[in-house]
Amino acid sequence: MIELAKYRKTDGPLLVVVSGPSGVGKDSVFRYLKTLGKNWYFVITVTTRTRREDETNGVDYVFVDKKEFSKLKESGQLLEFARVYGNWYGTPKEPIEVALSKGMDVLMKTDVQGASTIKRLIPESVLIFLTPPSVSELSRRLLLRQSESKETLRIRIEAAENEMACADNFNYSVVNETGRLDLAGQHIESIIIAEKNCISLDKNS
Repeated sequence: MIELAKYRKTDGPLLVVVSGPSGVGKDSVFRYLKTLGKNWYFVITVTTRTRREDETNGVDYVFVDKKEFSKLKESGQLLEFARVYGNWYGTPKEPIEVALSKGMDVLMKTDVQGASTIKRLIPESVLIFLTPPSVSELSRRLLLRQSESKETLRIRIEAAENEMACADNFNYSVVNETGRLDLAGQHIESIIIAEKNCISLDKNS
């Protein structure tokens, strides 16, 4: 288990978990955050799902087969892992420890189930819920991806509605407005700055 408390001083490094329903834009927001050039370490999630055309292995995700994923689980190399829509996702542990030891803030993205696990294991972590402007807009984004069947799309939308009800379990909520990744990114940056300086922000950014 990662002991964040031993790194966390007044302005010490943070472990920031960004979560939200499928299709809300977690990957896109992370791509924007990377352009800010901050001293942040972005955790690369390991997954068994098929790589999409716009994704790069080792940058967006680490794509592995089920056998390799099982090895990572069994050897204790994953901080948390979950099966989501038939595919496995996991968070590698060692890179987080290394980044924190260097004084870097660590940002990771995960599903709602994973975020809950991280908060239980590392209470000092900061949880941010990324939410769409509306369920209808989330549905539109999922349709545009063209990566799901009608049945899978229906399941994802129903799951999203249930996941959005979990927003109150997070420290902050940030709306990812359509076409304004900069706003969501700026809100997340403001949260990190405030947390590092022990400033209380409104939960709903």
